[in-house]
Amino acid sequence: MSKIIIEADSTEQRYWRDLWLYRELFYVLAWRDIAVRYKQTAIGVAWAIIQPLTTMVIFTVIFHRIAKMGSNDIPYMLVVGAGTLPWNFFSAALSGSSQSLVGNANLISKVYFPRLIVPAAAIVTACVDFLISFGLIVCVMAWYHYLPTWRILFLPLFAGVAFLAALGPGLLITALNVKYRDFRYIIPFLLTFGTYVSPVGFSSSNVPENWRLLYSLNPMVGVIDSFRWALLADGSSFSLPRSLLSLAVIVAFLIIGIWYFRKTERTFADVI
Repeated sequence: MSKIIIEADSTEQRYWRDLWLYRELFYVLAWRDIAVRYKQTAIGVAWAIIQPLTTMVIFTVIFHRIAKMGSNDIPYMLVVGAGTLPWNFFSAALSGSSQSLVGNANLISKVYFPRLIVPAAAIVTACVDFLISFGLIVCVMAWYHYLPTWRILFLPLFAGVAFLAALGPGLLITALNVKYRDFRYIIPFLLTFGTYVSPVGFSSSNVPENWRLLYSLNPMVGVIDSFRWALLADGSSFSLPRSLLSLAVIVAFLIIGIWYFRKTERTFADVI
């Protein structure tokens, strides 16, 4: 008795074409993640406002009131808010994408589609939170009568860089998490640690000048500094060479993430 085996085309060109052909599945998964996050919750969308607002207040007290860190005549609440915006997006996107394959085990083990769709769709939920938090920052800027300049036109570009900053590590970690489930415990620790070693609650200008180049190897340093430059016209910590260094690290993580994800993708259905 003959049997038919259905399998994916192994060529890279066909794989990336399949990503476009399966775009409707991407929309469905993204919408499902958004619905699950906000449906039947006590405070719903308000959580996307409460969390960054609380962080802004706490970091302002710790770094400005207690540690006496300056902000170059910019209201410190805005400095923290502009840093919290991309960091919260990165944190939520990395957390969601890193657990996405394990969370969709039943789907992955039953039908073929480009698995890269799953972590990419998980990041969309973080994009919704990002837009809500951005509205909060706009309100805080209005409260302080702080008007943006023409530099805000670059914000969509920097938001795209933040997306890539989360996608690369997200692909790497979600692929590792399929085989090594310990990563679900490691990620929260790394994100908590990253909150304090990234310029979220303080400006990069507070870092000694001779350490800033090395400090920029943290990919989120360039992203956060760029957001502050675009939103607040804060050029005290923004440096094009250091931002390009952070961008190079982001691209390197993206290449490594895609390479490892594609390398292990064929084993996901068997291992998961």
